[in-house]
Amino acid sequence: MFTFTPLLGAQSAASKASQSILELDDGVKILVDVGWDDTFDPLDLVELEKHIPTLSLILLTHATPSHIGAYVHCCKHFPLFTQIPVYATSPVIALGRTLLQDLYSSAPLAATFLPKASISEPGASTSAASAASVTEADGNGEPINAGRILLQPPNAEEIARYFSLIQPLKYSQPHQPIPSPFSPPLNGLTLTAYNAGHTVGGTIWHIQHGMESIVYAVDWNQARESVVAGAAWFGGSGASGTEVIEQLRKPTALICSTRGGDKFALHGGRKKRDELLLDMIRSTLVKGGTVLIPTDTSARVLELAYALEHAWRDASRANQDDVLKRGGLYLAGRKVNTTMRLARSMLEWMDESIVREFEAAEAADTNTGQNTDRDPRQSKGDGKGLGPFTFKHLKTVERKKKLEKLLSDPTPKVILASDSSLDWGFAKESLRLLAGGADNLLLLTDPLYHRKFSERQNESQRRTLGSMIWQWYEERQDGVALEKGSDGEMIEQVHSGGRELSWTDVQRAPLESGEQVLYQQYLATKRQFQDTAQTRGQENLDTAADALDDRSSSSSEDSEDEQQGRVLNFSTSLAHANRNKLGLTDEDLGVNVLLRRKNVFDYDVRGKKGRERMFPYVAPRKKGDEYGELIRPEEYLRAEEREEIDMQQRRTESQLKLGQKRRWDETGPTGRQSGGAATPQHVSDNAERKEPEIFDHASATEDGDDADVAASSDEPDEQTFEGPAKALYEKATLTINARLAFVDFTGIHDKRSLEMLIPLIQPRKLILVGGMKEETMALATECKKLLAAKSGVDESAATAAVIFTPINKEIIDASVDTSAWLVKLSNNLVRRLKWQHVRALGVVTLTGQLRGPELESVEQETTDAPNKKQKLVEETPEQATPQLEAKSTLDKPENHPILDLLPANMASGTRSMTRPLHVGDLRLADLRKIMQGAGHKAEFRGEGTLLVDGMVAVRKSGTGKIEIEAAAYPGAPNAAIAQGAGSFLAVKRKIYEGLAVVSGS
Repeated sequence: MFTFTPLLGAQSAASKASQSILELDDGVKILVDVGWDDTFDPLDLVELEKHIPTLSLILLTHATPSHIGAYVHCCKHFPLFTQIPVYATSPVIALGRTLLQDLYSSAPLAATFLPKASISEPGASTSAASAASVTEADGNGEPINAGRILLQPPNAEEIARYFSLIQPLKYSQPHQPIPSPFSPPLNGLTLTAYNAGHTVGGTIWHIQHGMESIVYAVDWNQARESVVAGAAWFGGSGASGTEVIEQLRKPTALICSTRGGDKFALHGGRKKRDELLLDMIRSTLVKGGTVLIPTDTSARVLELAYALEHAWRDASRANQDDVLKRGGLYLAGRKVNTTMRLARSMLEWMDESIVREFEAAEAADTNTGQNTDRDPRQSKGDGKGLGPFTFKHLKTVERKKKLEKLLSDPTPKVILASDSSLDWGFAKESLRLLAGGADNLLLLTDPLYHRKFSERQNESQRRTLGSMIWQWYEERQDGVALEKGSDGEMIEQVHSGGRELSWTDVQRAPLESGEQVLYQQYLATKRQFQDTAQTRGQENLDTAADALDDRSSSSSEDSEDEQQGRVLNFSTSLAHANRNKLGLTDEDLGVNVLLRRKNVFDYDVRGKKGRERMFPYVAPRKKGDEYGELIRPEEYLRAEEREEIDMQQRRTESQLKLGQKRRWDETGPTGRQSGGAATPQHVSDNAERKEPEIFDHASATEDGDDADVAASSDEPDEQTFEGPAKALYEKATLTINARLAFVDFTGIHDKRSLEMLIPLIQPRKLILVGGMKEETMALATECKKLLAAKSGVDESAATAAVIFTPINKEIIDASVDTSAWLVKLSNNLVRRLKWQHVRALGVVTLTGQLRGPELESVEQETTDAPNKKQKLVEETPEQATPQLEAKSTLDKPENHPILDLLPANMASGTRSMTRPLHVGDLRLADLRKIMQGAGHKAEFRGEGTLLVDGMVAVRKSGTGKIEIEAAAYPGAPNAAIAQGAGSFLAVKRKIYEGLAVVSGS
């Protein structure tokens, strides 16, 4: 059995997020991707939350928000999520971590809001609840000047910890995963990751379970790019062939995305695309303008940064005056230095040209005695000897103030900024400063903004800034500017016409006193629910970053903070007086009913599992680390030391400049919390929080930034506050005079590649997801024709039932079609079976004669008749009647045919017709270990060739065929010929030992 349920991303014009559920036999459930869109709507995750208690494992495909955007949110807010095994490639783990660190530090809405239900919880302040729930809407139904309390976003350490739970996999290596604690056994399920292109580490998943062979391929790219290798349909980077590799060919189900299924790629491929990008940039730099290119912060930015850096290198080496020399090249993002440092450590995951370029740079460094990785400024002026991601011309910017200073400079420049949605990140800030210049250019690189305006009006989701600008680009209301490119063709740039763009801007703001009480009450309620439903092995609410957890608990226990007292009083009232108002029934409480209900002393444990069979007891947890319980130095301060700290706090308070913001918890007259002592724990927390930033700045200097950029890292950034916050909505307007242009840099499959590859893959069932309705239906219609032509049957009768185009939350039954019959084997036939074991499978071949079920039933009745008659005589009539009915039911013969031995006169003729059959799969890596263990020399030579003893070559073709060749040298001595023949026979013998050779008997 195999059912497929797309939770997000199927025929959706509003969201490009991807979430899918694959359910296999015995209740095995696999979640593929935990995507989120730019609106960060928690309602998109409601359906996913329902499946979490039944998930077996999770697979991640790409390090983009549409594939992993909700991963950290699920880990933080869904307690069982962290207990589910997650698998991905190493680049997806590393780049995804930096992506979400950037996202949560830049997008306030990513933290999501306090649930509306919390304002109606018992004990909640009515005035604060009403103030937090009242919103004012504009004409588009979007809130204006209304604050809603945000949940505490995860910090960088929490995000890194969540990503450390992901288990890394390599390409083309089968892996048998471990199920989650609440999952049924996987029964030999095997995962294999293959390169998908599109992003570094992007994955096509092959899932083998029983008779099901499922290929999950979304957002792949067959074409090779500068950085990212092509998808592994034909064997990966550098492989050539006309047939899809055996592992991905003829699956029982192919799940494929349809984005770009109605469009053809740019004629000329990658080279033409890069030339078009540079023509757009040159036309703007000549006018003295600035080019803003919004892009993501981890995956596709590598392709753009590499292409532009090498274009600047070529321009600097050219003798003629190139306009690129006049403009600067910058990459802006909060984690760009970390991203580029990671890129230099994962070259083996990229295209072969990147590896060759790195090796050439290393050879040049060895010859010249220079080390450009440590100091790129010492390298040659022409750019030779530089590694692929050791930038000479591209400068990184991680600070908002540095970006504003850079944009205030009127000199022409090119800025790559995060994010491609223009809804958060430095791209949004850059647009505000560059939109008014008529000579500036906003160059879009992602065509997936395309959403029809009529569809958007019918949706309640907030429109992103990028979608509105893309709508302007498609309408072309104010005309198009045509300029001649380097190849003589015309390039198009759309005039914005000075139109005004209006949207709702969201900013973080500190909570007021009433809102803080509401937030604290929510935390107390959350803890109460978790204490009630706590299970063994499940941690408490993870509120390490909340104001009421580590920082408050690390302060002095003698503190009489008013807010803390309110929380404790509220929590106590929940545990005793108001426990019935929480809506918890006896079934919800479970075994905790013994503690939560009065006069309840008995609980039925029959049929229960886990802690439901034991008396409830929650051991108190003490905070500590790997070295033991934490020691709070403030508890051991002498009186004079406390006075010294108080004096230092007073001096710091007196030195505060007029208008400088305090920290959110500095409310007392001496710069500390009301009624609380200022402790060194605050200082240590700040030092730990700033440590990752210092590390990134050090790496920025290694990346070759100039002294000005490195010095700017020491300047304080925009004033930030810590602790709980609310989202403040403001109406924002922007007059745009800059031109708009588009170059497709998404690196995703197009109509031609889809129509070429799907017939070559030859899937039994085809499931199309991940695109808009028009793209999905157009590709489904075309695939029906292509698959019908491939199979050579009429289109109307072929493949009509094997192509599925589901919508979100629609369950598709894509089980493999098999014609199976049940037969019973006779005892004589079973005794002659000779089983052979290949890995975890038992293989046997047999030849027999099929008989009807009547013969055995008659023989059984004849044989058992005397015994039955004797038993019936001995029993009394009262006892005989029910037992006779039961025996007649059990002894009723089943209508299954019987497979028995062939008669002697037929066996001899049938034996001559049977041919041996080899069953199993040979892996060259396993054969190499076997030959080395047998005393032979075995090593890999070239791609897919194993050389044994220097004389025997073993190859495995893409279709799985094994070829063995032995070298024969003319004039060689007899001893060498005998040795080669011995090696040849030894190799064949070991190959046959790893396979099951079955034949009729």
